[in-house]
Amino acid sequence: MVKIGDIELCDFPLLLAPMEDVSDPPFRALCKEQGADVVYTEFISSEGLIRDAAKSKKKLDIYEKERPVGIQIFGANLESMLRTVEIVEQSKPDIIDINFGCPVKKVVSKGAGAGILKDIDLMVELTEAMVKHTHLPITVKTRLGWDESSIQIVEVAERLQDVGCKAISIHGRTRAQMYKGEANWAPIAEVKNNSRMHIPVFGNGDVNSPERAIEMRDKFGLDGAMIGRASIGNPWFFKQVKHFFKTGEHLPDITIAERVEMARRHLQMEIDWKGVEIVGVMETRRHYTNYFKGIPHFKEYRLKMVTSDSAEEVYNVFDEVLQKFA
Repeated sequence: MVKIGDIELCDFPLLLAPMEDVSDPPFRALCKEQGADVVYTEFISSEGLIRDAAKSKKKLDIYEKERPVGIQIFGANLESMLRTVEIVEQSKPDIIDINFGCPVKKVVSKGAGAGILKDIDLMVELTEAMVKHTHLPITVKTRLGWDESSIQIVEVAERLQDVGCKAISIHGRTRAQMYKGEANWAPIAEVKNNSRMHIPVFGNGDVNSPERAIEMRDKFGLDGAMIGRASIGNPWFFKQVKHFFKTGEHLPDITIAERVEMARRHLQMEIDWKGVEIVGVMETRRHYTNYFKGIPHFKEYRLKMVTSDSAEEVYNVFDEVLQKFA
C-alpha cells in the first residue's frame, strides 16, 4: 500500500496529472469514475490567488466525488506562496502540490515552475516553509533538472523529503527538453532506489499504454504513475491500465456509442460547471480530437464539433456520428 501522509492508496496508484486547461472538475470527475486514484487541479498561480484573480479562484473548485484531490500551486515568492496555502486550505483539498516542473516560458521567466530548478536552495526553502505552514500533506511535481548537465534529482528529492515533502512526482525530462524526445525514467528509478528515500516516488512522462505503466512498475520499481496527455479525451485510460494489471489482457476497444456518450456527458458537465453554455462548449473542444481518435474519415465531423458555438449544434453532430459510425 502507498501512502501520501495519512492518505492510503492502492499498491500502484494512478494519478491524473495537473494539466492547464484540461484538469478541471468535469474532466477530473470522469477520470475518477474510470479508475484514477488521485486527481490534481490545473496549476494555480500564487500571485493570481493572492490578487483575487477570478480565473485563479475558479480553479479552486473541488468536489467530494473527486477525493483524494490535490490542489497544485506555483510561484517563487515565499510570502505569496504562504498566503496561497492559507487560501487553498479553505477549499479543503486532501493534498497541496507544488509545481516545480512547468517548462512554459511565461512561468519559468518568473523563476517559478521549472525555473526554480536553477535555484535548488530556494526550492527546498519554499517547500519547508509550506510544510510548516499547513496541516495538509505537501507534495512536489518536478523534472529531472534544468538541462542534461545539471541533473541532480537524487539529491534534490532527498532534500525535499528531509524538509517534510510527503511524495514526489518526477517528469522524466529536463526543462530544456520541454516535451520533446523520450522521457528518461532511469534517474527516477535512482531516486526510488536511494536507500534514504521513504516517501512515494511517482513517475511521469510517456505513460501512454498499459504496457508502459507495467514497465514503470516492474522494471523501474516506482510507486505509481502520473498520467497526463494519454488521458486527454480518453478518461478510460485508467480503467484500461488497471484491467491490464489484473488480467494481462487489453479491454475491448471503446465503442463509438461509448465515445459519444462520454463526450456528451463531458460537454454537459462543463456547461453546468461554467454556468455559461458557450464557455462550456469551448472548454470541451480540445478533447474531441482524442475522444474520436483513430476513426477513419472523421475529419468533417471533428471540424463541425470544434467550430460549433452552441451545445445543441454539438449534440446534433454527436447524433450524426452515431448514425454514420455506430
